[in-house]
Amino acid sequence: MPEEHTYKLSLNWDEGRIGTLKSDDLEESVKVATPPEFPGGVEGVWSPEHLYVASVSSCFMTSFLAIADFSKLEYENLSIESEGLLSKSDGKYVMSKITLRPVLVITDPNQESKAHRLLEKADQICLITRSIKSEVVVEPVVEVSVKT
Repeated sequence: MPEEHTYKLSLNWDEGRIGTLKSDDLEESVKVATPPEFPGGVEGVWSPEHLYVASVSSCFMTSFLAIADFSKLEYENLSIESEGLLSKSDGKYVMSKITLRPVLVITDPNQESKAHRLLEKADQICLITRSIKSEVVVEPVVEVSVKT
């Protein structure tokens, strides 16, 4: 596998504070806009702030899925609630903190410790987390689902 990869996209302004993200590599486009908390912001449209938090959350997920597959961990579900904190630092807005709350459901209680280790490892290897300045906090929960 090559040491470098390129991900290209285009962004075209539509109207007001709304644009459309597209990539030749993807079928779907995404509307993006200024978030409603800012002047001229738009309700109900993905913002750069949403996408920033989504990139950390989705990178955590894909990192975990790869590690779990490699480690032969069986699980029933993984869901992640994510929250980004936008705050001022030196008079400028920054995404200062991202909190991920993954909930992993497993069926074998003997794998609970392993599941926690793999969730921690996913945080450590996530390339997006390693590439940003924001503090990333992971608050994992492993639930055991007993089959009857």
